[in-house]
Amino acid sequence: MGDVASQPAAVDLLYMKRAIALAKKGVACTHPNPRVGAVVVHDGKIVGEGWHHKAGEAHAEVNALQAAGKQALDGTIYVSLEPCAGHGRTPPCTEAILKAGIKRVVFASSDPNPHMSGGSAFLKDKGFEVLGGVMADEADALNVAFFHYVKTGMPYVIAKAAISLDGKLATRNHDSQWITGAKARKHAHQIRAVSDAIVIGAGTLKDDNPSLTVRDARLKGEHPLRVVIAKQTPEFFSTCKLLNNEARSRMYVYDANNDYTALWQAAGMDVIEVCNLQAALKHLAEDGCLQVMLEGGGKLHAAFLEQQYANELLLYQAPLLIGGTDAVNFWHGLGIAYMADAVRLQDIQRRKLGDDIMIRGKLIYPSMN
Repeated sequence: MGDVASQPAAVDLLYMKRAIALAKKGVACTHPNPRVGAVVVHDGKIVGEGWHHKAGEAHAEVNALQAAGKQALDGTIYVSLEPCAGHGRTPPCTEAILKAGIKRVVFASSDPNPHMSGGSAFLKDKGFEVLGGVMADEADALNVAFFHYVKTGMPYVIAKAAISLDGKLATRNHDSQWITGAKARKHAHQIRAVSDAIVIGAGTLKDDNPSLTVRDARLKGEHPLRVVIAKQTPEFFSTCKLLNNEARSRMYVYDANNDYTALWQAAGMDVIEVCNLQAALKHLAEDGCLQVMLEGGGKLHAAFLEQQYANELLLYQAPLLIGGTDAVNFWHGLGIAYMADAVRLQDIQRRKLGDDIMIRGKLIYPSMN
């Protein structure tokens, strides 16, 4: 039957909206897999729905087709991501679509994974009506981290910081609790809840001794992996909150050749020696941590920005001034020399949270212009 008209009908938008809503149910649960929802429609009625619950379990299309049963015959399936054509932990969804007797396939995002893509072409060759790109922007937004990993092999990094009006993370005594109010902190925990890992540096570990857990109730899923990145294994202290059993913890160090390494390991910390920041991030991605929230101090933020590993910026700016040349800056060190080298934000969101302002956007580096 080949391609159909490039413009979706109103009913296509309606059912795809529902498929995307179902995909959102997989937030914080499906990593390292994408979040996908599916709807089966027959004679203008939804006869089956499904979403991907967890890596290794049935995909959204299979769940929706099972719910539809025999009513799927000659129907249409709406999927927020192009049906997979490759074998992974589960069989390709194109096989399930063939067996169900579906007549038409409508999808939103194209699958960038070379091991799984090709479902659209396969189904067209089999005579299906196939329409792609319906509400693609909305569906793509659900899987930014997954798409980024497939294309780069690196995790998608959200650099988060609470700052004063003059751009300080903490006072000259490294006091930072609390710069922002309760509403801003609650919002930050919501972003933590849908991240796979939270990253800090040795300075933050020493000065704040944070728990790095999600204190607001999560809808589902486990606590993110708690990660410390340091040039060398930091001094051990038994009261470190990352040693509790609330969540998994890991330490990446460039130099593990000191007496502290064995102490951390004996206390239960996973210590991994890597050659640089890139190696640490690649290891996180390969371990399924596709969305990483960076909550480090000025030095770690500077390293991520200068090496262009931060993909998004999430700032909470409080209406207060800290001042002082010895206070902790968000971007530690010299920074840029010329305005042409400034890192800029794109697709900017602003939101008032109590007395604080959230500023969020995609980071655009000079080399990307």
